[in-house]
Formats: sequence, C-alpha cells, structure tokens
Amino acid sequence: MANYRRNFAPGGSYFFTVNLENRRTPLLTDHIDALRAAFRSICSRHPFTIDAIVVLPDHLHAIWTLPVENSDFPLHWRLIKTAFSRSIQSYEAISPSRACKSERGIWQRRYWEHTLRDETDFASHCDYIHFNPVRHGYVAEPWEWPHSSFRRMVRLGIYPQQWLGPPSLDIRCGERDD
Repeated sequence: MANYRRNFAPGGSYFFTVNLENRRTPLLTDHIDALRAAFRSICSRHPFTIDAIVVLPDHLHAIWTLPVENSDFPLHWRLIKTAFSRSIQSYEAISPSRACKSERGIWQRRYWEHTLRDETDFASHCDYIHFNPVRHGYVAEPWEWPHSSFRRMVRLGIYPQQWLGPPSLDIRCGERDD
C-alpha cells in the first residue's frame, strides 16, 4: 500500500477534491440536505471555516481554513463522510474489503488535498471551484449552479455576478477524472 504524505499546517487553508466511489451517480446533489447537515454537524463539534465549496453530482471541491490549533483535516473528512453515509439509505454494493472494515461503498477512500501557499494560490483555487459547474457543462454561468458558495461570494463583493472565470483557467491539482 502506498505511503501517503499529507502536509499538516495548523490554521492552514486547504483545497480538497472528494469523489464518490461511483462517479455515475448524482448522489451528492440528490441528497444535498443530508450533505449540508453532515457538514453543519461536524463543523459544530470540530470547527473549521468553509471558504469556498461546490457540490457536483458525483464529487465536490472545497477550500477550508482550520483553526490555529488544528491541522487534523482527515478527521473532519472521515466524520463528514460517515455522517452523510449514515443519513442515506444503503443501496450500494459493498466489496469484501470494505465490508470487513464496516465501510459503505459511497465514497472513494482517498481524496485530493493541496495546502494553499498564498493569496494567489487561494484565489486561483476559488476560481477553479466556482467555474467547475460550467466546466462540466451543468450550467452556462457560475451563478446558475445552486450548490456552490459563488452566490455568497457575490453578496460579499468578492465576485461580480457575471464572472465567468479567467479564459485560461486550467488548474489540474491532481484530479484524475475531472
């Protein structure tokens, strides 16, 4: 098994990509209220800030900033995935390796994480997040996608409503299927 190295920076900001195991199901958007409840529940017990997020049918991207004394984002993700999984009806096939670990077959075990280095890195990943529904062809403009922090950022004056992202936006960040 691979020895994954994670960068743990207390109080750091991180970009994440988290995928469903079955990339052909709209599970996340079909159960968006359950996903929101999972985030709220875990955030209330283990505080962190969701700076930007987009939830697509089969994956999500997010930027989080952890409190100064905290660098344990894997715990947060494990709890969020578990809370969401427990809140929806079991339908998926479960492999023997998952069954012996009492896991559901909803989420991919791994996720992509990138420690944001500076304000430019932070801003370019925000742009990536908010442009993602357009990139996947779900909407023509970012403000049309309902499961995104884009509208909140428009209200805060961070983005103009008609923003379409930089024309050369091509951040790969290690995603394999995006």
